[in-house]
Amino acid sequence: MSIAFNFCHRPFIVTFLYKEVTRYNDVVMILLRKDKSRAEIEEVGSYLYSLTINGKDVLLKGNKKNFTLGGMAILVPFTNRIREGKYTFEGKEYTLERNEEGNAIHGLILDKRFNVKEKSDDSALLEYLLSNKGYPAKIRVEVSYALGESSLETKISVTNIDNTSAPLVVGAHPYFLVSDDWKIEPKKVKKCLAVNHIPTGKMIDFDLSTNREYDDCFYICNSLTLISSYSSIRISSNNMCFYQIYTGIKGAVAIEPMSGAPDAFNNKIGLKILKPHNTTSYSFTISYISLF
Repeated sequence: MSIAFNFCHRPFIVTFLYKEVTRYNDVVMILLRKDKSRAEIEEVGSYLYSLTINGKDVLLKGNKKNFTLGGMAILVPFTNRIREGKYTFEGKEYTLERNEEGNAIHGLILDKRFNVKEKSDDSALLEYLLSNKGYPAKIRVEVSYALGESSLETKISVTNIDNTSAPLVVGAHPYFLVSDDWKIEPKKVKKCLAVNHIPTGKMIDFDLSTNREYDDCFYICNSLTLISSYSSIRISSNNMCFYQIYTGIKGAVAIEPMSGAPDAFNNKIGLKILKPHNTTSYSFTISYISLF
């Protein structure tokens, strides 16, 4: 299959050897199928644009103008915020691009075009080599998706291909469709105390049934279930014990599995130091459970 599209205002042809790839404007979309389930993945950001499990849409459709307002964005090498876009690593100060609130946010790969390394009917593996002046090392980021009849497994592997160490936190930013009666289990969790959405390093016991509005980080080192009369979704993670919960979009709840807390480059909560030429991997599975 050959697809023509415009990049930097110069048209060219890309030939794909794998199946089920379609063009959406300037973005190549990869389609996975498994019985009544399907997933659409964009090459840019390795972004999960949509997810249907057993014929049911479980994700809010992706937002092409802002990947973190729909679908599921992949966050590497940090998650959520870095305070004032500044941190010090191994004695050297680094500065990252900041948003309107004055912080760096959501990692460094959202707008990067990944290469598709492998593709089958129900799985895909994408890769990007990240080099950024605000980050100490060059890293290889691999994101794989495996679609099951009632689940989607996402795996994020990072290899340090440089001769210096690299600070690392990875995560994902999925928006789950819900009805107004949604609730989260377990109810009893640990909440990261924060000032202006930046964790202070302290945690407290918290009951998730006491509030309906969140933009907060929680420590939940088990599976988490989002239940509503629309559907029930379970997130089970490996090495990703932190969850950012965000309720800023009506009809959806973002539950973001992360390997560390926001601002981990400064507060060190969950921070991984990836040594030169080492690889580390994280994974989580979204499972559709039932309808009421």
